[in-house]
Formats: sequence, C-alpha cells, structure tokens
Amino acid sequence: MPQISQIAATYASQIFWLLVTFGILYFGIGKMMVPKVQGVMDLRDAQIAQDLATAETARGEADTTEAAWTAQMDAARAAAQAEVAKAKAQAAAAAEAQMRSADADLAERVAHHDIAIANAKAAAMVNVQTIAAEAAQELVQRLSGVAVTPESANEAVRRQLNHG
Repeated sequence: MPQISQIAATYASQIFWLLVTFGILYFGIGKMMVPKVQGVMDLRDAQIAQDLATAETARGEADTTEAAWTAQMDAARAAAQAEVAKAKAQAAAAAEAQMRSADADLAERVAHHDIAIANAKAAAMVNVQTIAAEAAQELVQRLSGVAVTPESANEAVRRQLNHG
C-alpha cells in the first residue's frame, strides 16, 4: 500500500509545522500578551483596592460627621425642650396671676353687688313698711270708721314685722 509509505513523510512535515505554529503562538501569547494582560489586571486590582480604601475613609468621615450632627441635634432638641418648659412655666405663672386678679375683681364686684342688694332690700322693706302702714290705716278707717294716725299705724306694722 502506497498510502502507508507516504504517512511518515506527510506526517513529519505536518508535525514540524504544528510544532512551529504552537511555538510561535506560545511565545507570542505567553511571553508578549499575557504579561500585558497581567499588568492590566494588576493595575485594575490596585485601583479597586485604592477605591475601597478611599471608600472606607469616606465612610469613617461620614460616620464622624453623622455623630457630630446627631450630637448637635440632640443639644438643639434639649435646648428647645428647655425653652418650651420655660415658656410653659411663664405662661402658667401669668395665667395664675391673671386668675388671681380676676378672682379679686370678681370678689370686689360681688361685695359691691351684695351691698347694693342689701341697700335695695332695706329700701324695699321701708317701702313695704310704709305701704303696709298706709294699708292698715285705710283698713281700720273703712272697717271701724276710726281714724288712725300714720305714726301709730307705722308703729303697729313695725311691731308686727319685728315680732313675726
């Protein structure tokens, strides 16, 4: 078979060129391209590490700023609560003073009205006594025909009012 004798000659040249091609590819890719890719990967890893360190620093600063802000807000809140308490106390004191003043004013007005009522009652009693004396004087005059003096009628009514 003639094909078998050609195999050694044909395969030898193919194996040679296969080795030459793999060698070129190995040295081209392995020695030239891989170091460049590895350099880019190292640069990228360094950039990521630097970005993470920067982010961690920024987080620390943000935490510090937040703590300071929280402390300021707590202080402001406490000051506001103190002001509110002070204003409430002042308002309560003012309301209490106003209430005392109004109570005193009302007590004074009630006392004046009590005096006015007592005066009106006394005047009314005098008028009632006078009217009763006149009515008694007129009744005695009509019933018995005897004329009674206004002084004696007033005295009789006064005795009846004080007695009854």
